[in-house]
Amino acid sequence: QVWQIRLDMHLLNHDGNIIDAASVAGIVALCHFRRPDVSVQGEEVTVYTPEERDPVPLSIHHMPICVSFAFFQQGTYLLVDPSEREERVMDGLLVIAMNKHQEICTIDSSGGIVLLKDQVLRCSKITAVKVAEITELIQKALENDQKARKEGGKFGFAESIPNQKITAFKMESAAVDTNNVEEQAEEIIAKADPPSEVFANPVLYTPGTAQIGEGIENSWGDLEESEREEAVEEEGEGDATAFECQKMEIEDTSMMEENKTDEPILLSDSEEEEVVILQPQELPKKTR
Repeated sequence: QVWQIRLDMHLLNHDGNIIDAASVAGIVALCHFRRPDVSVQGEEVTVYTPEERDPVPLSIHHMPICVSFAFFQQGTYLLVDPSEREERVMDGLLVIAMNKHQEICTIDSSGGIVLLKDQVLRCSKITAVKVAEITELIQKALENDQKARKEGGKFGFAESIPNQKITAFKMESAAVDTNNVEEQAEEIIAKADPPSEVFANPVLYTPGTAQIGEGIENSWGDLEESEREEAVEEEGEGDATAFECQKMEIEDTSMMEENKTDEPILLSDSEEEEVVILQPQELPKKTR
């Protein structure tokens, strides 16, 4: 029998580099988790409740931490821990997972970039430094949590909620002055530019469908005078070429009709070159 552990992550907010944040949150959750203690006597297995015995931690030998690198202008610029806006304009992403012993667990590359060997080695060296720092922070946080539990102090959600660590993006309620709102709105409307005179009337073709902008000329993609002349010339050349091809097809058809006779056509076998089969030479028999 084994313990089956399931880890679910729920994103409260996202400002980029969610892979690194999720890896840290996942490994910390596994290190912080405690399972019930178990004793085995023969074939009898006893699972103790937390009141009977203290739960025991999992056997975690190393902590793989992910570090993300964003590349811009086909690898010219390198950025560690990209934000959400930086991820929108990046060309590619490289994620390296490593533990504090500088053992690479996984490497994942995404995007339309080709990385050189020196770039990957440089990222691995940066990852080793970042992983060592993050692992030290995790271990200190776990030690402080264990110390607070032994002393009977507040920890976990009981400590985070009053300090607003969980609701970091929460804003205090502010009073809004709603006096003279109509007068201010009229002043803003008076100073604003007048609306355009184009009014689109929706046209209902069938129930449930409509089209807006019926009758308005679309100027998107209009050609200039020089481009129009080139287009007309190309169209004229295309017509002439099509006429010549049609004329040639008519001539070929008439020639085929002239050469057509009632005599049967004999199909002969295809002429093949002479085939020469090479036989192996007989080696002379050895005589004693």
